[in-house]
This record gives sequence, structure tokens and C-alpha cells, in this order.
Amino acid sequence: MIEQWQSVSSACCAPPVGPPPVLLLAGEPQSAKAARNFVREFVPYHVPGVSEDHVETVVLVTCELVSNSIRYGTEPGDSVRVVLDADEKRTRIEVHDPVRKHPRLKPLSYERERGRGLIILDALCPDAWGVCDIPFGKAVWAEVKAP
Repeated sequence: MIEQWQSVSSACCAPPVGPPPVLLLAGEPQSAKAARNFVREFVPYHVPGVSEDHVETVVLVTCELVSNSIRYGTEPGDSVRVVLDADEKRTRIEVHDPVRKHPRLKPLSYERERGRGLIILDALCPDAWGVCDIPFGKAVWAEVKAP
């Protein structure tokens, strides 16, 4: 009886293989680098043969989302969460932060030093990004279509 339980429990409780789909980051600017590294490891592992262009586009989108989340969605001591899902058709990126205020796309201005992140996001993921409320804040998401 014990032998049967051991074989069943080890099979059902085996740790997942490969990089996990979730990364928790400190709400600090240097966390953007960790997010880029996470994407470069996760996407090729879960979608073998994916193009380098696709991976780099996902890296750029993730970096923009994480940077915006840290800048506008956290206070000292807060964290952000990156959630990835990838298949042959697209890669979905979600960045969760504790602030409910939704970002909004502003008109392009050459006079502002900041505020181009959502313009970049809109160019890379046309009609494939948005914001939704989650229990403790918001999630900004984007989908990068595979070529």
C-alpha cells in the first residue's frame, strides 16, 4: 500500500519543468533587467524554434510594462508580478501592480521627456493590449503575435 502511494504521489507532485510563468520583482528600476532576462529564458524554452525577433519584441514590451508599472504603480517596498504565457501563435505578458489607476494613451508630444511607453506598446501590439482590475491592484497586459 505504501509503495503504491509513493509512486502516485511522486508522479502527481513532480515539480514543473522549465522556467515558471510567474516572476515577482521588487518595485525598483533595476528589476526591468531581471524581467528582460526572464523573457529571454521563458519564451524560447516554452516555444522551441521561436524567432529571435519575436523574443526581442516580447522583451521590449515586457520592459515597457514593467518600467511603467514600477514608475506609476508602486511605492517604496511594493512589488510587481510578471506573468507570461506563450505558444506558437502569440506571447501574452501581464504585469500586476498594487495601484488601481489605469494608464491611458496620451497624444505624442516631443516636448515631454516621458510618456511614450504606451505609444510603443500600441505600435508593437495594435489592438492587443489593455488593463483590467485584479483583487489587489491592476494588470496591464499585451499580446505579441508570432510572425
